[in-house]
Amino acid sequence: MWRLKVADGGNDSFIYSTNNFVGRQIWEFDPHYGTPEELAEVEAARENFWENRYQVQASSDLLWRMQFLREKNFKQTIAQVKVEDGEEITKETATTAVRRSAHFFSALQASDGHWPAENAGPLFFLPPLVFCLYITRHLDTVLPREYRKEILRYLYCHQNEDGGWGFHIEGHSTMFCTTFSYICMRILGEGPDGGKDSACARGRKWIRDHGGVAFIPSWGKTWLSILGLFDWSGCNPMPPEFWFFPSFLPMHPGRMFCHCRMVYMPMSYLYGRRFVGPITPLILELRQELFLQPYNEINWKKVRHLCAKEDLYYPHSLIQDLMWDSLYICTEPLLTHWPFNKLREKALEVTMKLIHYEDENSRYITIGCIQKSLCMLACWAENPNGDYFKKHLARIPDYIWVAEDGMTMQSFGSQAWDTSFALQALIACNMTNEIGTILKKGHEFIKESQVKENPSGDFKSMFRHISKGSWTFSDQDNGWQISDGTAEGLKCCLLLSMMPPEIVGMKMESEQLFDAVNILLSLQCKNGGLAVWEPTGAPKWLELLNPTEFFANVVLEHEYVECSASSIQALELFKKLYPGHRTNEINNFITNVVGFIEDVQMSDGSWYGNWGSCFIYGTWFSLGGLAAAGKTYHNCLAIRRGVEFLLKSQSDDGGWGESWVSCPKEKYIPLEGNRSNLVQTAWALMGLLHSGQAERDPTPLHRAAKLLINYQMEDGDFPQQEVTGVFMKNCMLHYANYRNIFPLWALAEYVRWVPLPRGLLHCNVIHGFVGEKLIQC
Repeated sequence: MWRLKVADGGNDSFIYSTNNFVGRQIWEFDPHYGTPEELAEVEAARENFWENRYQVQASSDLLWRMQFLREKNFKQTIAQVKVEDGEEITKETATTAVRRSAHFFSALQASDGHWPAENAGPLFFLPPLVFCLYITRHLDTVLPREYRKEILRYLYCHQNEDGGWGFHIEGHSTMFCTTFSYICMRILGEGPDGGKDSACARGRKWIRDHGGVAFIPSWGKTWLSILGLFDWSGCNPMPPEFWFFPSFLPMHPGRMFCHCRMVYMPMSYLYGRRFVGPITPLILELRQELFLQPYNEINWKKVRHLCAKEDLYYPHSLIQDLMWDSLYICTEPLLTHWPFNKLREKALEVTMKLIHYEDENSRYITIGCIQKSLCMLACWAENPNGDYFKKHLARIPDYIWVAEDGMTMQSFGSQAWDTSFALQALIACNMTNEIGTILKKGHEFIKESQVKENPSGDFKSMFRHISKGSWTFSDQDNGWQISDGTAEGLKCCLLLSMMPPEIVGMKMESEQLFDAVNILLSLQCKNGGLAVWEPTGAPKWLELLNPTEFFANVVLEHEYVECSASSIQALELFKKLYPGHRTNEINNFITNVVGFIEDVQMSDGSWYGNWGSCFIYGTWFSLGGLAAAGKTYHNCLAIRRGVEFLLKSQSDDGGWGESWVSCPKEKYIPLEGNRSNLVQTAWALMGLLHSGQAERDPTPLHRAAKLLINYQMEDGDFPQQEVTGVFMKNCMLHYANYRNIFPLWALAEYVRWVPLPRGLLHCNVIHGFVGEKLIQC
């Protein structure tokens, strides 16, 4: 049976940590773990997901939740409440719903203070890891039988009804992910017609019906070339000489978006070497299965620009195709022949030096899962028996996640991100006497997770920004600073510093808070907005050279309303507590951020959300940021327009629901049937509360709160619905903890800010007392 282990470094001599593995979450399979009843409960969860997989594509992340609730012997002792039609919400009803949710969610806290969770959903995350382990002949040792069984379960669960696989678990079928999933199943032992419900045969039919794998996008062409299922001459050039570019050029790699830079760094190394894995009998079979014509008759030059229409989100311009053609026809022949091949050899050395630097500074976690598999393979290609590759192997468990729908690969984990929101939600509950120990553990986790040092050595020459004082998205070992995560972490520390230290622990040292402020100030851009990882600086026209077909805004770092609004909230609170620290800089910073948020508001009053779906998410952040800066409904047109957007998009049942399609189409699209999503309802409710809606007309707030209260489950949980995370406009990301954090937080803020009548209620008394009392409220 599977179980989750926390803050565990294991016994591998090739793994190391900067903070004793705080935040690390890894799965292990123990054949002796679990009673027959517990095993039956897991199987029932798996069967339930399978039967309902087309209605709710995201898992409820039940396996670790079952484990934690068992280990803590959690039993919900507070009676469930409902609000009937025509009934007023009383303060006691709303408070009871808050307490039930808070106690349930508190029981899910890990021993090191964070809240574990799945952070996945894209269907191109896991297959490259399988490809890498197959090529390096470590498949059986890293992914033994039970792991392979769960990976196959995940692929079966997320196959679309037409036989293909989407870009993400809620998306339409694409050539990219259908091909990756098919190859993955074959590598894991399924025959050409094998798999549950003929998964392989159906997948192969989809591929062939849509033109064969010649139409796979560029990243797919790269991985297929690595596997020996494509020829490198069928790929657009990725010359490693790019890393030589002088810093004065606009296309200097230091100006690229860090995730893009870190994908193409190992890709260019493998391309420069024309690396190809072993041509096994399976590879020869796949060559026959995936193409519509004999493999040795394919004209590779003609397939370079092909891309299936199902995959095409960002078409390449004619200018870009001409650029690729020039590199292909003129530059590459020179760089692969004497004497210019000496330059290629030097470029490969420089590229590998950059890869090793990034690996070391992330403790071999790397910046994300896409880069992880590529960097690991590059290290093996350089030296199959080297320590670099072995260090990579030791960090694979950091990415593995298991739920009732099987095993997948995390984006990079959302431990710090989720925990910072979780703590703010719990603080808002005003339940310190009931959950003080939970707040204290969470406080310690946040303090332990702050990045304490900048990247090593001359980090600027390695294209890195300062990181000291920041928080990452996942854990300290990852090392990559993010502005919004730093703002949310800083908010937590400031809020907790205002509470009794004997309950929530000692406050963070002032110098560490100052370091966090420095990070935020350093990430402001010329237009006033904040980037996520690194400051912007390259001309916007470089986005026209986007080499991917399925992402937008990937060449450069951009400014985002979410990061900008979070930073305002953090720095306004910081100013109140530390009024003498860099006051003028912070005031100017906030003024400029406010201007940015107002400037990027959409014509309908909403704001585009880049990391959540979509306009509801962006509007919640923006209203919160503007309100923190002193703007109100009465003195700020932007707030009035944002409120108008939220009110007019409220559904008949009192909630809000926005389709993920809003993200790629960049316009607000409600969920089919105008149904509501609880997470988005919570965002909208909090956005309205920020705007002072309670003083104007609380009716929309009551309707939203009623929906949240009535959807609360018997144990205090909330049901999993649509995926609400997103990145790069076109790919959805499942944040499994969102369904708990945001309804809880919204209800807590509702109780705090909305005047409610008092009344009679049957309720349970706090902590440990089982039973009901009739109390006069």
